[in-house]
Amino acid sequence: MAITISGTDGVGITGNVGALTAGTAVASTSGTSIDFTGIPSWVKRITVIFNGVSLNGVSLPLIQLGDSGGVETTGYLSQAAYSGAANASGGRADTTGFCVNSGAAANLLYGHMVITLLGSNLWIASHIMGLNSAGTIYSMQGGGSKTLSDTLDRVRITTLNGTDTYDAGSINIFYE
Repeated sequence: MAITISGTDGVGITGNVGALTAGTAVASTSGTSIDFTGIPSWVKRITVIFNGVSLNGVSLPLIQLGDSGGVETTGYLSQAAYSGAANASGGRADTTGFCVNSGAAANLLYGHMVITLLGSNLWIASHIMGLNSAGTIYSMQGGGSKTLSDTLDRVRITTLNGTDTYDAGSINIFYE
């Protein structure tokens, strides 16, 4: 199947194609959630960046999407897994958001989750991250899907249990 992109700029591409916009990095050193709002309606891909992010308890980071009606907390198909030292591995499924299987307090997450619009408000997520657990390194990976009721305009980074707080690192988004 061939895909043709036409336009008037001499190379066949017009509009915001390839334009990467950064949000404002937020210190993830307190609170149970971080909201990125005002995402433009033309956005087709969002990348959430984790830099040394940690929680104060055993809950997991959770990414939720929202529209003008607010953040949606149901209807996700999400799976997250990890693998690492001494053949350790495990996984987690969730329906309240896109989860990242980070394990325990003080574990530091580094990496990104990419959330891409497939069409008709259907968003597909995938992530790959590294986790430092007191010097032992793990690989974190996962993905999922979510259909929003309207056009996406916000992303929330929260915790699975809603009570553990972020206590280290920073989080930012890029969108295009």
